[in-house]
Amino acid sequence: MVPLMLTILAITILLFIWGKFTPDVVALISMLSLFLTGILNITETLSGFSNPTVILIAALFIVGEGIAQTGWTAIAGKKFVEWAGKSIPKLLFMITLGAGLLSGLVSNTGTVATLTPLTISSAWSIGTLPSKMLMPLAFGSNTGGLLTLTGSPPNIIASNVLIDAGYKGFSFFEFALIGLPLLIATLLYFKYLGYKLLPKNKTNNRPVNIESTLHNWIEAYKVDNDYYRLRIRSLSPLINTKLEDWLFEKNYNVSIIRIKRRHPKVLKGIHTFEEFPSPQTELYYHDIITVKGETEAINKIMITFRLGLLPLEPIMDELKHNLINQEVGMTEVIVNPNSILVGRKYKLGDYFKRFGIQLLAASRNNKPLQDKEIVVKAGDAFLIRGTWEHIDELKKQHENLVIIGSPEGMAKNIENLNFKSYIALASLLIMIALMVFDIVPGSIAALISAGIVLLTGCVPISKAYKGISWTSVVLIAAMLPMGIALQKTGTAQLVATGLVDNLGAIHPIVLLAGVFLLTTLFSQVISNSATAVLMAPIAMLAASSLNLAPEPFMMVVAISASTAFLTPIGTPTNAMVMTAGGYKFLDYLKVGTPLLLLLFVITLILVPIIWPF
Repeated sequence: MVPLMLTILAITILLFIWGKFTPDVVALISMLSLFLTGILNITETLSGFSNPTVILIAALFIVGEGIAQTGWTAIAGKKFVEWAGKSIPKLLFMITLGAGLLSGLVSNTGTVATLTPLTISSAWSIGTLPSKMLMPLAFGSNTGGLLTLTGSPPNIIASNVLIDAGYKGFSFFEFALIGLPLLIATLLYFKYLGYKLLPKNKTNNRPVNIESTLHNWIEAYKVDNDYYRLRIRSLSPLINTKLEDWLFEKNYNVSIIRIKRRHPKVLKGIHTFEEFPSPQTELYYHDIITVKGETEAINKIMITFRLGLLPLEPIMDELKHNLINQEVGMTEVIVNPNSILVGRKYKLGDYFKRFGIQLLAASRNNKPLQDKEIVVKAGDAFLIRGTWEHIDELKKQHENLVIIGSPEGMAKNIENLNFKSYIALASLLIMIALMVFDIVPGSIAALISAGIVLLTGCVPISKAYKGISWTSVVLIAAMLPMGIALQKTGTAQLVATGLVDNLGAIHPIVLLAGVFLLTTLFSQVISNSATAVLMAPIAMLAASSLNLAPEPFMMVVAISASTAFLTPIGTPTNAMVMTAGGYKFLDYLKVGTPLLLLLFVITLILVPIIWPF
């Protein structure tokens, strides 16, 4: 069985390196080979798809989507870019350091899932590619997991093996004695060498640039000419009346776009904003109404209804801050020749009212239409405003309307926060607390957090599923059985025992180096947890047989099990950034090898000093 197992492992690695097939397909081929050759039974073959790690990763993608959809990613990305200025090295430093520090408290997978959208957004914003930042994110989180006892599963496994053997286990922050120097080394590596080795992969995950999009709309539709904000004064006849009482569209040719409530006595029990006023919407003293109409018409209603004119922000800021938020968005649509709308007559204010969508402006042949009533022709373009949900519904119901751009992408880049934003953040903090204090398993903590995000509507279920990187999930689930096969066939045990026996008689440092190299070798193809479970007892036995202190060997097992830098399959974090960064198998080998050698040397120098033999 051992020769067969080694053959399958070698072919799997070669297929990854070749790159002819996608990584998830290679992983599935490898998994099926283990079953068809009789190495694994059906339960063992499919065990990866029920593995808690796979469930954890899928749930973390949903949590990350919740953070992105509710504005936190956009805000954090903006802050990161402000702090970094135009300096790519500064951004690289912050991302790697942030990943390292956060992974000391949260799982590495949780860290990468949370920071991936932020990293992608920041990279594009500062003028670099995500492939230049995502691998440092993954490697930084792997290294940062060595800062605390709970930072990575191998840490706990190594400490428990010590306790089971009658020794004192490692304390919570004892790992930081070696973890902090290794994290600093990782930061310096990417600053001076690693960044140059990272590939320049062009990917299609560029975030929507809201400023650029709004600028294009302003130019195309001339929407900067007829927007005003008016305040209802104390003597206005509008107070305590309904919009339908005044027929603004018919009598004054003015559209009411939005109402902001300002009077404290009427705020209780009603929304602070009426994003889409209906005919039954009531008006109160001190309300601020955003209106659309020609200057002459606006002057008329100001005099007639005793309204005060408020200064308008620059139109781009006005659109961005007052007409778009986490709930409400804008997008551009084009009418196809086959659309049922062709030939119909619509008023700007009444367009698609049954979908809760406002028609803000129209354009024909690249020229804005100024008429209030429009007979639709094929090729007409409309600027619409509605809830993101209604925009999605419009897309589904009218297949002959083409939505221009990416409403979903724009929604993720809105910097405004709302109530759901704080729910999403709270769900993340709850997950962190559950993990740090080990109240429930990590996969359950992530599922609880994902459930909160879904049940509270922070992310619609359809968007949540789209936010999951299924390539990463399938890749990890299909490769986990490889670890079972290596242990079941005795391949891992045979190789490990032989190497340790041959090196033990030379010198403790040589044995320590052998343990590191063998552990990191296994960690490139099987999970770090499985690697630690496999190597910790062997290293303990080797130390005891030579009457050496076991602590340095257990620490080296924990460190080297977290140095899976050479392949995308060695750790979930590597797999999670593979698609987003457009990485190939050889990219990991190229960037990871120098870092692995650097951490290898530092470990052999510092571990025997901190934990003597």
